[in-house]
Amino acid sequence: MAAPVNSVGKPSAERPPFNSTSFQKKTRSKLISIPGTRPSVQNGQLLVSTGVTSLDYLLGGGLAVGTVLLIEEDRFDGYSRMILKYFLAEGVVCRHELFVASAQDNPDDILQELPAPILDDVAIHKPVEQPRLSCEPQDNLDAMKIAWRYQNLPKVQSALASSSRFGHYYDVSKTMEPEIRQAAKCHRFYLPEHPTQSSTTNSRMIESYSALLKSLQEVIHREGFDLSTPMSMSRNILRVGLHSLGSALWNDDLSCHDDPMHNHALTTFLYGLRALLRSSLSVAVVTVPSHLIQDRALMGNITRLCDNAIALESFKGSERETNPLYKDYHGLLHVRQVPYLNCLASQLPDHKDLAFKLKRKQFSIERLHLPPDLSETVSRVSRGELAGAAAVASACGSGTSGNKHLDF
Repeated sequence: MAAPVNSVGKPSAERPPFNSTSFQKKTRSKLISIPGTRPSVQNGQLLVSTGVTSLDYLLGGGLAVGTVLLIEEDRFDGYSRMILKYFLAEGVVCRHELFVASAQDNPDDILQELPAPILDDVAIHKPVEQPRLSCEPQDNLDAMKIAWRYQNLPKVQSALASSSRFGHYYDVSKTMEPEIRQAAKCHRFYLPEHPTQSSTTNSRMIESYSALLKSLQEVIHREGFDLSTPMSMSRNILRVGLHSLGSALWNDDLSCHDDPMHNHALTTFLYGLRALLRSSLSVAVVTVPSHLIQDRALMGNITRLCDNAIALESFKGSERETNPLYKDYHGLLHVRQVPYLNCLASQLPDHKDLAFKLKRKQFSIERLHLPPDLSETVSRVSRGELAGAAAVASACGSGTSGNKHLDF
């Protein structure tokens, strides 16, 4: 049906606006925008990178703000300390504030060992391979190395990586330049510089943990990381790194006795730490020497009081160090716990057999796979031994009795 003539000639200014409604489209302007963070695609939680891209993949994209990551140390505290330095180095590059606490090494010494960041063009540069013609004899040789039934199977990818990049890359063979490191604001807690007295009360938390929690609480309120701070102010993230909690250096006897006197000191501290982080723009990484804690039920309580929990099992000093099955790796990684944040079910890793290795410049976590050359060698040796044993048994049987026959 044609429109009336008088309505066609009217100017467009006299027409009522088309979108005359009170509803407005929700935009991202109301979300918190902090450099070095991004929202999670699963639950909308604000995430930060741990500095290790493969570890971010295991944790569902990154470490959620307001949570605690527990790292069960390896026996020589080499790789767990390295992940902690990755976490702190990522905070320096993203201009986040740091809070480093230790009872063994001075926090300044830990900060001086942070790995140097790698430029983007160096990190993602890959040599371009020249295309080869399909008629080359090399293709035929590669196709004959495996059985025909396995040729159409997809190749197994060992590396853990997501489609979207998050975080930076670091070179562990070099240390961060002092100019970059000093540009970040860092708060330090060194236990020997905070003398504590033995408490005579029946408090469940020992003085060292109480002083640490009090110092962290003061930093959160003084620097404006508390969520009660007005949104008009510029917001930032506080990265908390707590090294080797539960050791004897923190005046804790968890690793010294079967029935420790302060068996609830660390769990009480973690309970207060998690409550403090939940109401602030802070995220924490805690390392614990779990191999020294003999009470496994207590270690289970410590794990449940944290949101994320991983364990590092190093091959150094063990029989697996010389085992050819693990020749390409330096240890195993076990995922103890993943968080349940704003959802009913957590995002579990798609692969449970995980291993880590330290390359010349980078620390990475990969899927653990049996090397194909080792499995082929083992199968050939097994067939050879079986054939030899059958031949010996057959010779013995024919020598003792002419009617006796052995079937293999």
